[in-house]
Formats: sequence, C-alpha cells, structure tokens
Amino acid sequence: MKQTDDERTLAWEEVKTEHIIQDEWIDFRRSAYRFPDGTVFEPYYSYSRRDYVVVVAWDEEGNYLCVRQYRQGIGEVTTEFVAGGIERKDGKEYGKGGSSLAEDALEAAKRELKEETGYESDEWESLMKVPSNATMADNYAYLFVAKNCRKVSGQDLDDTEFLNVVRLSPDEIEEKIKAGKFQQAMHILAWLLAKR
Repeated sequence: MKQTDDERTLAWEEVKTEHIIQDEWIDFRRSAYRFPDGTVFEPYYSYSRRDYVVVVAWDEEGNYLCVRQYRQGIGEVTTEFVAGGIERKDGKEYGKGGSSLAEDALEAAKRELKEETGYESDEWESLMKVPSNATMADNYAYLFVAKNCRKVSGQDLDDTEFLNVVRLSPDEIEEKIKAGKFQQAMHILAWLLAKR
C-alpha cells in the first residue's frame, strides 16, 4: 500500500528495541524512535498482546448477555460483554496474526460466547476491527453482534476465568454505563455501534 505524504512526514522510525519481558503472555518493549524532525526519543514503552473479540449478544427475549468478573487492572468486579482472545497455533498470547492464527475472529467470537455463557446464535454481524490501544499496543479488537441467542449448554471456562452470566435490559446497560459500572472502553464502543 502506497504511503501518503502525511504518513511519510509524520511516521516515527524505530532505531532500537529491547525486549524487557518476552514470554508466552506478553512482549513488553523499550524502544528508541527517531521523530520526523530527526531527534531521537527514548525510552518509549510498548507491548504486544493477542487480538481479541467482543460480542454484544442478546437472547430471544431481548436481554443482553453480559458477564461479571474481577479485573485486576482496576481491582474491581466489572460488568461487560463476552470477550476473549483469538486462538493462536503457537500458544502465545501476543504477536501478529496471519498464519499463526488457529481460528478467525468470527470463530473466536462464537467459541467465546458458548464457553462463557452456554449460548449460541445463527445471526452474526461484524461491527468493526479497531486498535485496542494504538498508543502503546499492537493488537486489535474485533467487535461483533450475536442476535437471538439460545441457551445450549453450561459454561466451559478457562482455568483463569471466574465469571457469572447476567442478562440485562438495554436500559440497565445504559444505566451502568452512565454510572461508570460498565468499565471496558471497547465494550462501550461495541454497544454504541450495535445500537446504530
């Protein structure tokens, strides 16, 4: 893809990178960048995590399927939509997609919905692919809608997942967002896009 004049004149050049932590969970880096004016800035910290999905799902009665779980970053139990990482063949929790992926985003969304809630849907819509945190991270969130979900099984959670399913009305979700009790930014974006 050809770069525009803006992209050529605004792009930073990475001149040095040190992998501070690089294990199966994260690649946390300290880099030096040359700015468009020629000056070099360091340290600049960034990280890689795997791409993930967020699913705005509602059941046949019009209730939205949400989960409650502890989020250590803010030290609180949150209410949010179903979400989870896109599986990779190499077992890592980070890295660019391509041939390393074991599933595509839609497959991941369907899997996560069933694992976390026990629900399935035959009506899916892709809303958007958006950088998760373009300032510091290189991963993307894939946002989906799942309509008219039906209960088909119990939960099938990962070893690190401890969550409860709650069914909320649209008004209850709006109230939680306004009260700061629906704390995931990508989930709020998915909600706003799904309502359009």
